[in-house]
Amino acid sequence: MSSSTYGLDAFGRRHIGTTTADQQRMLGDLGYDDLDALMAAAVPTSIRMGEVLASAMPEAATEREALAELRALAESNTVRTSMIGLGYSGTITPAVIQRNVLENPSWYTAYTPYQPEISQGRLEALINFQTMVEDLTGLDIANASMLDEGTAVVEGMLLARRASKSASNRFVVDADALPQTLALLESRAEAVGIELVVAPLDAHTDVAALGEHFGIFAQYPGASGRVWDPASVIAASKAQGALAVVAADLLALALITSPGELGADVAVGTTQRFGVPMGFGGPHAGYMAVRKGLERQLPGRLVGVSVDASGAPAYRLSLQAREQHIRREKATSNICTAQVLLAVMASMYAVYHGPRGIRHIATQVAGRANLLAGWLTDLGQSVVHDAYFDTLRVVVPGLAANVVARARDLGIHLWQADDATVQVAVDETTTVEQLHAVVRAFGGPDERDVDVPTALPNALPEAMRRTSSYLQHPVFNTHQSETQMMRYLKTLADRDYALDRGMIPLGSCTMKLNAATEMQAVTWPAFADQHPFAPEADVVGSLALVEQLESWLAEVTGYDTVSLQPNAGSQGELAGLLAIRGYHLANGEAERDVCLIPSSAHGTNAASAVLAGMRVVVVACDELGNVDLDDLRAKISQHEASIAALMITYPSTHGVYEHDVADITQAVHDAGGQVYVDGANLNALLGFARFGDFGGDVSHLNLHKTFCIPHGGGGPGVGPVAAKAHLAPYLPGHPMAQREDHAHGFVHGGGPVSAAPYGSASILPISWAYVRMMGAEGLRDATAAAVLAANYVAARLREHYPVLYTGEHGLVAHECILDLRPLTASTGVTVDDVAKRLVDYGFHAPTMSFPVAGTLMVEPTESEDLAELDRFVEAMVQIKAEADAVGRGEWPADDNPLRNAPHTAESVISGEWTHPYTREQAVYPVRSLVRTKYWAPVRRIDQAFGDRNLVCACPPVEAFA
Repeated sequence: MSSSTYGLDAFGRRHIGTTTADQQRMLGDLGYDDLDALMAAAVPTSIRMGEVLASAMPEAATEREALAELRALAESNTVRTSMIGLGYSGTITPAVIQRNVLENPSWYTAYTPYQPEISQGRLEALINFQTMVEDLTGLDIANASMLDEGTAVVEGMLLARRASKSASNRFVVDADALPQTLALLESRAEAVGIELVVAPLDAHTDVAALGEHFGIFAQYPGASGRVWDPASVIAASKAQGALAVVAADLLALALITSPGELGADVAVGTTQRFGVPMGFGGPHAGYMAVRKGLERQLPGRLVGVSVDASGAPAYRLSLQAREQHIRREKATSNICTAQVLLAVMASMYAVYHGPRGIRHIATQVAGRANLLAGWLTDLGQSVVHDAYFDTLRVVVPGLAANVVARARDLGIHLWQADDATVQVAVDETTTVEQLHAVVRAFGGPDERDVDVPTALPNALPEAMRRTSSYLQHPVFNTHQSETQMMRYLKTLADRDYALDRGMIPLGSCTMKLNAATEMQAVTWPAFADQHPFAPEADVVGSLALVEQLESWLAEVTGYDTVSLQPNAGSQGELAGLLAIRGYHLANGEAERDVCLIPSSAHGTNAASAVLAGMRVVVVACDELGNVDLDDLRAKISQHEASIAALMITYPSTHGVYEHDVADITQAVHDAGGQVYVDGANLNALLGFARFGDFGGDVSHLNLHKTFCIPHGGGGPGVGPVAAKAHLAPYLPGHPMAQREDHAHGFVHGGGPVSAAPYGSASILPISWAYVRMMGAEGLRDATAAAVLAANYVAARLREHYPVLYTGEHGLVAHECILDLRPLTASTGVTVDDVAKRLVDYGFHAPTMSFPVAGTLMVEPTESEDLAELDRFVEAMVQIKAEADAVGRGEWPADDNPLRNAPHTAESVISGEWTHPYTREQAVYPVRSLVRTKYWAPVRRIDQAFGDRNLVCACPPVEAFA
């Protein structure tokens, strides 16, 4: 393999954790001479590629070369001050948050907090986020973030459909909604049979004239900047059985009446302007809050408070966050992720500024908007709305394009609403000098007298001004010096376990390291400070980066075109299935609505199929974890005229290369269906086989898995969708995209699945840098190293724990499933006990009970070195010995190191030690831990208690006394 010839300045040598000598030792244990021999035995010959990819892939660059190319792309962009608005605002990221959260691997390399005992820091940050949203929206319960505002509105619509008792399928939408939100609603509603009624809403709207409807949606303030009172519309709509969804600007809610006080059932929106850069569209943390009674309908994740084994308060994800995987086609949403890193930033913005600071920022924004309106009115210009917060619409008949062009020459982007109307949005970064420049663009003088108001302007009507309090919890009123904030962030980070501490061997999650060089460009202003609707001429570099990454991803997957728009794997799944649906409809085959899904599939597969308007038919798996070909053929025969698609994960969800995959895809194609290959396990395939070559028509890829975007404690993610040419017209388009065409000249004409044209564009440089620095051979080497690591762990542990599924030659792919059910049967030690005991050994547990209950799925990735792999093996062997001691009766079944794990420092030093094992056995089961110990901050958490006693806001300080 080429890894043996890496030069000392090659990035691949830094990325792949095992050295050539390490690999030879590991291969010796497995009985193979080299990596080529191992991969030849593991990957079925029927799907193997020939030569290493070359056509679209450049030679691997060094870190310095890649950064120089990124600099050149950045310099092709032009950063102007954005006053476009439309849901994206300039904001100031406090330096203490940028340095200690966004640029801190303790925060950006952590995983989803499914193991709450070692996630208390980010869980606290998320409960701060929920509390912030609950306070500002005036509603009872908020979740731990949504993907963006547009998709949050869609989820609000779907929640209203589920919760409303109305028989209607109509949803009333405010005509003054953000244009990208309207486009998303139209796309998503059509697939599930919801009729949208777009109507101008105001306080005098005759709701009865709109007809029966299950829900109503209002933008507050409106996209045009209008501040209005929707209370009467909400009341009238609810009186006929509908639910009211309000998309609200969180900063505006510091000054105007909250949605909850107006009667809203659901509030949605974005927290982007709370310190998160625009980033050409994302990633940003959307939000959703609901009134009491709707909490079980919330999509995504909800953090709650429970108690640990000592009765102390402890945070954890609540039940519905876990059960989305279990519900499959009955899930309330296909979203199983969040935007944790961005939600943490937004919550810390509120912690740092506090209620007084947030109100001060909002007042400044409103004051500057009012100042600008006065100057424009003095010029004789007509400002459309008398009541506004930060956005003005100005009527300039026939001159809108000229005004926008003049502003651009002065370094400012305005928005041309139509030929006669210009829109201007003010934010916390707006200076008085920029206001002068805007006035000049409208034909006014260079400067005027300035008297920036410090009180609320008349543009905010007295009747709409907020009188209720918010952010009163001590956490929002304590950490407002930089010293306090730095220490608070450090305290929370120290409570967590991330890749900066050790391996996170999670099957199906591919927790490889996010290299610092890959991350570097994220905060460069040329990428971070771009509005997603900036003119094409100003984002040439970003569009070039997008096109290059699209072409590279198409090449390595064997597809023709790629859309980077989906900002989560779940959205990529949905986009792929919507493309299949659009293809069948275009061919006049509307009856094709059955989606075949193996029983082992990730839960989001089935949920995505339902949201794409399909019926789910489950296909059985055999005892080896493969798709049961006989059952597949039977299901195809039963539903042949209705087959729309098969969703299959490859390698399988069980971590095995299925030899019959080409037969499986051919059977579906013969029946007229399309094949969706879930790309979650691409890290076991890259460089050796391609989805598009063995029958895939469309796939989503997880850039936060195979292509190194950080997990961020549970988000951000990017889930691009790649497809063959015949599906290209149905991939996600966007009405406000700078260009229609994509790499290789394809046009994507489907409806959007994300609010921004290129989704979470500001983190695409991470994957661009990874691919650019690895090159085709480096990507292939990474795959081989990952497969070697998984097989090495499986081989070392096989005599202690059965490896549940293997392919030919007894090999696994990039992950292995350790069967703990025999151990549980013989000793009573459960998979939970082993997972929690691993914390005492300084590890994050592997994936628990997925895809098989009572098992651990281990994926080491290529990033881990041999010493760390051996450390994990040692821990698992020692834990097996401890379990056997319980089985022999040396320790009681209810009082042993596994059942009591994890052990906190307090638990071993406070009071009299009464356990039948020693303190040393509890916390130092291997001697290497003495100097490097990670201490869990809480003992084992009672999940069920928290679900019975749902508390999802900051508990009072006394709770921790």
